[in-house]
Amino acid sequence: IYKHAAKEIAMQEGYALTFMAKIDESLAGNSMHLHSSLWDAQTGAALFAGTGEPLPGTRTAPSELFYHYLAGLIDHARECALFFAPNVNSYKRYVAGTFAPTAVAWSYDNRTAGFRVVGRGPGLRVECRIPGADANPYLAMAVTLAAGLDGIAAAKSPPPRFEGDAYAASELPHVASTLEESLEAFRESAFMRASLGEAVVEHYVHFAEVELRKFRRAVTGWERRRYLERV
Repeated sequence: IYKHAAKEIAMQEGYALTFMAKIDESLAGNSMHLHSSLWDAQTGAALFAGTGEPLPGTRTAPSELFYHYLAGLIDHARECALFFAPNVNSYKRYVAGTFAPTAVAWSYDNRTAGFRVVGRGPGLRVECRIPGADANPYLAMAVTLAAGLDGIAAAKSPPPRFEGDAYAASELPHVASTLEESLEAFRESAFMRASLGEAVVEHYVHFAEVELRKFRRAVTGWERRRYLERV
């Protein structure tokens, strides 16, 4: 509803508004970074705040529950990708040096990593930088919470904190590069089927398959410019 309202207001003012992830290769993409944290519904306590040793070089001391939650996000990142990047244009956004992530890694206040840990004490949270503005925020947040809660339920541990330029770290796992990759990970995910249900998974598998069929049939302007006269 917000997106439709924003587009209508823009049109009335003589502008065109888009939530495409990448409208032009010469520009940065449109993102939808998701910040999440967990709180105790009874006491109001921030559950990510710990009392142990802070992260090196920071004053942030995360709780064990925080690490389990973060591990779930990282573990299921590729399975969640279909809801973070739902169409063929979404993947044009993942370009090094544009503040869009290319690596599935976590770091503290590091905008080159897919998962950026920010804040301290009650303000400690995880910023997932993978979703684009074209994502459905309800679906993206739903799978984010499901992944984090799975990490807590299984007491998972995240990989070591990454420090430095994640764009230059070729050893790190990469975010999904295409809609085909995301579709395959989503389709084969037992976690997604358990979390969302078979009917929901099959619905969005069908959606992605239709999107891919239509894209594969399309002849783009880039193809015309590149091949019309040279082949």
